[in-house]
Amino acid sequence: MTAVIEVRNLTKRYRDALALDDVSFDIERDTIYGFLGRNGAGKTTAMSILTAQNFATSGSVRVFGEDPYENARVLSRMCFVRESQKYPDDATARHAFRAARLFFPNWDQDLAERLIDEFQLPLKPIIKKLSRGQLSAVGVVIGLASRAEITFFDEPYLGLDAVARQIFYDRLLADYAEHPRTVLLSSHLIDEVANLIERVLVIDHGRIIMDESTDEAREHAANVVGDSTAVEAFVRGREVIHRESLGRVTSATFLGALSAAERAEVRAAGLDLAPVSLQQLIVRSTQHAQAGRPAPASEEVTR
Repeated sequence: MTAVIEVRNLTKRYRDALALDDVSFDIERDTIYGFLGRNGAGKTTAMSILTAQNFATSGSVRVFGEDPYENARVLSRMCFVRESQKYPDDATARHAFRAARLFFPNWDQDLAERLIDEFQLPLKPIIKKLSRGQLSAVGVVIGLASRAEITFFDEPYLGLDAVARQIFYDRLLADYAEHPRTVLLSSHLIDEVANLIERVLVIDHGRIIMDESTDEAREHAANVVGDSTAVEAFVRGREVIHRESLGRVTSATFLGALSAAERAEVRAAGLDLAPVSLQQLIVRSTQHAQAGRPAPASEEVTR
């Protein structure tokens, strides 16, 4: 696959807080990424640097083979939908869409109008009078209708109810199928977006701890449940990332794929083997990676 973004040894420091710690990764063309991690992990900082809205302390970023900073050729091909997007005090949603139409060369006005109708988005009130969900809908409309070659969605669902979130997921997937592009989707609702994303990029305390296809990630761990003695015997020597017990029953989540023989061993021991959801895997992996690691100096600046 062709990389549209190349990040090498990227570091970002805010005074005493290390937001990104020598990060390197590639983003492939025409792929939907889940850019995942806890608040304070460094997701927003990374996306801000990739879109030239922030500066790296050290390291390099190449987008379409070029430095994105003050580079109109690159910036016009990217769209960054962020939860904290600011608009002029007197701006309405209509103003925001008109500005986006002028900036993004692939803007689809028909798609924008359909989305406005589906989200029941009012166009006349000034944006600062909109609800949290309506403000999120403005960003979602711009992100989808821009049809930018690279689109970043940073927590796009905030304030959206379950119906509106599903509209977003459905329209994203349908439009991506017709007009492939690269999408980085940052979300805490991992199980909701699990069927959308093709690759998983997980960041924890400024470091990448997972960078692989969603299918590979799903095979990364398993969960075994049953008699505590039998469970402990089975997981001995394995990398257990979570364990909990109730009475004589233990549930253990561990890393590593199981062979057919090992699965037969589980059945013979009277244990139940369950798949680990993508959300469980990422939560447990993040907790495991954080064990014994001090918290960052500032959660606020390292989002």
